[in-house]
Amino acid sequence: MLRRFRDLPIRGKLLAMVLVPLALVLPLLGVILLAWANLAFDRLLITKVRSDLAVANGYFERVLGEVGASAAAVAESHALQLALARPASGELVTLLQRFKAREALDFVNLRRNDGTLLASDSGPDAALAAAPTLRPRAEAMRHATVEVLSLAELRALAPALLPRVTVPLVPTRNAAPTTRAQEDRAMVVLANAPVLAADGSLIGHVQAGVLLNRNLAFIDHINEIVYPAGSLPFGSQGTATLFLDDVRISTNVRLFGADPGTRAIGTRVSQTVRDAVLGEGATWLDRAFVVGDWYVSAYEPLVDGAGRRVGMLYVGFLEQPFTWLKYGALAAIGLIFFAVMIGAALLSLRGARGIFRPIEQMAQTMQRVEGGEMGARVGPVASHDEIGQLAGHLDHLLDVIAEKTRALERWNAELDAKVAERTRALEAAQQQLVRSEKLAAVGQLTASIAHEVNNPIAVIQGNLDLARELLGADAQRVAGELRLVDEQVERMRLIVTQLLQFARPNEFAGYVDEVELAPVLESCLVLVAHLLVRTNIVLRRELHATRRPAINRNELQQVIVNLLVNAVHAMPEGGTLTLATRDAGAEGVEIDVMDTGAGLASEVLAELFQPFVTHKKDGTGLGLWISRSIVERYGGDIRAANRAEGGAVFSVLLRVDGKAR
Repeated sequence: MLRRFRDLPIRGKLLAMVLVPLALVLPLLGVILLAWANLAFDRLLITKVRSDLAVANGYFERVLGEVGASAAAVAESHALQLALARPASGELVTLLQRFKAREALDFVNLRRNDGTLLASDSGPDAALAAAPTLRPRAEAMRHATVEVLSLAELRALAPALLPRVTVPLVPTRNAAPTTRAQEDRAMVVLANAPVLAADGSLIGHVQAGVLLNRNLAFIDHINEIVYPAGSLPFGSQGTATLFLDDVRISTNVRLFGADPGTRAIGTRVSQTVRDAVLGEGATWLDRAFVVGDWYVSAYEPLVDGAGRRVGMLYVGFLEQPFTWLKYGALAAIGLIFFAVMIGAALLSLRGARGIFRPIEQMAQTMQRVEGGEMGARVGPVASHDEIGQLAGHLDHLLDVIAEKTRALERWNAELDAKVAERTRALEAAQQQLVRSEKLAAVGQLTASIAHEVNNPIAVIQGNLDLARELLGADAQRVAGELRLVDEQVERMRLIVTQLLQFARPNEFAGYVDEVELAPVLESCLVLVAHLLVRTNIVLRRELHATRRPAINRNELQQVIVNLLVNAVHAMPEGGTLTLATRDAGAEGVEIDVMDTGAGLASEVLAELFQPFVTHKKDGTGLGLWISRSIVERYGGDIRAANRAEGGAVFSVLLRVDGKAR
């Protein structure tokens, strides 16, 4: 095989070298990409249904908390104590009925310590009075739990709810075999709260709860929270269900083959899901067959007050629209790869022709010269690589004058390029020299300022300590003011340290703390309050950040105060000053200082953060430059822009895990 390849003409060799790898590699990459895309799409759907289940479970837990709080509100109410003092007046029944309506409960009962009924929201119900004594389970006291009750137990709580309990079982595909014909147990959210007398002794307890069997309003509300209108694309439908054991007792899944409005109450979950969720206690996150179709499903076990798995909470959405979307996307990827392969083959063939065609032309030219045709030329060729150069050299041998002319033009072009390159290098060196001179000047200036400011700072601190000593106990009357002076002296020391950083940056380093933004920004507003009082400026706060950036607190305060002062100066006639924070990106926080002034001109934006550049009559041109240097030292940045509604915005970007550089 190798010998046959060596004997092929160059045309055959090039075609084999180009097309054989192309026909193998691209299809293999296409198959890998299709498999990966299919897996990624399925994982995306599972991630979506996992978040849906978390939302549904959160609402369910909130309902448990609300029922428990409602029972406690009844038990601890003053009105109940007054009604207990006059049991013959009938006020207890009226009170329980009012609490039941207000708290949206299905039943509210008041029982004695021995479990016998004292009063019920149903009034003097003969069936309720004849029901057996029902004591609260120890694990269900003081908080709401999910409980499964027999008909007799439910009759002792709320006989009026019995018609909603019985659920005839509907034969369901893939369900576990069973001999039962109906589900006659009740799943309730049950809360018990103790009722105490004035002396702290136990009088009895309040039992309140909600029946989940056929509670369509409850399950529809869960579905509306998890899958609001328009949340699922491509015509998919979201569903939610409550299971007692493996039987749907409340659901918005429609029964396949029946009236479109008929719900699939009484149908059962597949045996595979039942074994995983109820048998093993696992959370099911996968596709599952639901009544009559496949859904991307999430099932979570529900446990009663004793920790037993008694049912399931389910959410899911119709899989078919997403399946068609997936197949469409995979088909599009396949078509794109096929088109790329065809295009690459055509380009490769064209490139191969550009290689072997000049070689064939040179071979033919040599044959013509050997035959005596001295004026033969290869002529112009499309390629400019080594083969093209070889063809050119062959023609250059036959036409020396043309070759010398082309060589001279090529040398002139190369010379122009080198001159331009040297010119650019010289300009870059000049710019670097100017910047170095500016930095040297800043270093000398800041070192001198730092040295001169340190002396008055020491005097202030010494006199402040002396004032405390002389005032003695009276110093407590002005402790707040003295503490503020201490803080500002410390801030002045830090500013001096920062000035020395610019003079000798390697000798100083700030310490880093996780800073709570809101208190720092409020302290900055206190420092510029005297400017706001003298102006017609409205202050707005939009502090929504939850993360704590890592930065030196006083240095951050210096940066924000500088930006606030600049914003105030930008609005001499008044306006709105907005201070906003928000979480930005994966590991960052953004602080925005916005004004409604005249904005920043384009020439100002171009040189805004350069040292000694200022457009104020009394400015030094160092404020923004120093501020940006501080933020950059902690891995952040400061950006400036004009707002579409007018004015400017300065954005301070800070890292949560920033480190001083």
